[in-house]
Amino acid sequence: MKRAFLFPGQGAQTIGMGRDLAEAYPAARAVFEEVDAALDEKLSALIWDGDIETLTLTANAQPALMATSMAVVRALAAEGVGIETASYVAGHSLGEYSALTAAGALTITDAARLLRARGRAMQDAVPVGVGAMAAILGLDLEAVREVAHKAAQGQVCAAANDNDPAQVVVSGHKDAVERAVELAKAAGAKRAVLLPVSAPFHCDLMEPAADVMAEALNAVDILDPKVPLVANVVAEPVNVAATIRALLVDQVTGAVRWRESVEYMVAHGVTEFWELGAGKALTGMVRRIDRNAATRAVGSADDIKAAVASLAG
Repeated sequence: MKRAFLFPGQGAQTIGMGRDLAEAYPAARAVFEEVDAALDEKLSALIWDGDIETLTLTANAQPALMATSMAVVRALAAEGVGIETASYVAGHSLGEYSALTAAGALTITDAARLLRARGRAMQDAVPVGVGAMAAILGLDLEAVREVAHKAAQGQVCAAANDNDPAQVVVSGHKDAVERAVELAKAAGAKRAVLLPVSAPFHCDLMEPAADVMAEALNAVDILDPKVPLVANVVAEPVNVAATIRALLVDQVTGAVRWRESVEYMVAHGVTEFWELGAGKALTGMVRRIDRNAATRAVGSADDIKAAVASLAG
């Protein structure tokens, strides 16, 4: 049986995430301590005892979610379930950095600093209120692309996240995205709703952030991952550091091809998907992409014990 480890993106954050892991596993606590040191601040205090509005700020949420995912990875490793038990890793947007860190391509310190820079750069790329994102439910990718094209009217509006067969997210100028919502409803979408995000991610408006990340990524060492990464922008595995560096820049403006990524892994023998970190959003997407896939969300100490027990048979 082939297994893939998946890593969640923004929106999964909750106050208290990872605290029980840090209490149960010294290796998990060390992850949060390393992130705190990398950022020269007590991000762990915000994660465990702060307020959700501050945690949800992009520059905080991104390293916080990576830290929580890596705490799960280290706790699993302490129980004898290492990264090499997976055939592939994949992460949704910022989760790609968690996946690469889990696979040994990035250090926790570098990942934390890169995600802090990425969060700030994405937030700063577009003035608040200028951009927006919306989830379109019940239309496939091609239908949403057509809607986005009609809605653009000289502005930016693009399919940003192809999450599963019934959920595609559009991103761009706020006016254009609002037009896309109405056009999607007219085209038969079950729902089309603006998302509570602070910037229009994964579209051409993020070009300034891509430039920042190109410079930031050039300043860190990236190793070949121990497990192939199914990358967001190409929806196929990559295992060469230089390619990964380029794709992480492309990812800032490029679409997250999540549905295709999962379909690739299924087509290449993966039957079991473990979501490592906060929430269960990716688990739900995988089930909608392939009803036969076995899924498991691993985000707490109890989840770790259950996962390990499942391997023991």
